[in-house]
Amino acid sequence: MNLRPRLVLLGKQGAGKGTQAVRLAAQYDIAHLSTGDLFRAQGKLGTEFGLKAKQYMDNGDLVPDEIVMGVIEECLAPGGTLAEGFVLDGFPRTRAQAEALEIVLDGRPIDIVIHLDVPRAIVVERLSERRVCVKNSGHIYSFSKPPADGHTCDKCGGEVVQREDDTPEAINRRLDTYERDTRPIREFYGSNDRPLVTIDGLGETDEVFARCCDAIDAVL
Repeated sequence: MNLRPRLVLLGKQGAGKGTQAVRLAAQYDIAHLSTGDLFRAQGKLGTEFGLKAKQYMDNGDLVPDEIVMGVIEECLAPGGTLAEGFVLDGFPRTRAQAEALEIVLDGRPIDIVIHLDVPRAIVVERLSERRVCVKNSGHIYSFSKPPADGHTCDKCGGEVVQREDDTPEAINRRLDTYERDTRPIREFYGSNDRPLVTIDGLGETDEVFARCCDAIDAVL
């Protein structure tokens, strides 16, 4: 077992995967790979895959496998972050992606898969309240934790807005797709003798983080 593990975080959008992934990356000194951030960055650059990914995300739909895998394969190429450990946040989202990831990892499997379990009603509320800085910081705010100065980011002064894919209608479309397409991922990992652990995603951030660390440390 590598002491800098290869982790996958699963869970509905708004379950807190991003928050926990950042903390876990720091805790275990590994890379945090968020496909959503990568897609948005590529969209701003106007790349072919980035623009296609942005269109799907703006519509509240999952990005097709062929677009996702191109990004992931670059990140996990030999000599990159693969050897040093990583936490995948927001990927895989379908069983086909999980199977393709096995090929990319080439005999160096995922060490543990953590499923953050949060009820649907809670994530709809969380995402509907989310606001994000449109400039480089990408900092996230909410109704309960707004910027100090209205709609201006505390970190970089950029405008803070609601993303097009954070309306209740778009959120529910994403969750419908999640239930249809990503539940088989848990079946895939469970059927291949991989450590799949379901973590209660409700509670204070520190509490959820401690549960995740306990699960990881148990396999390390």
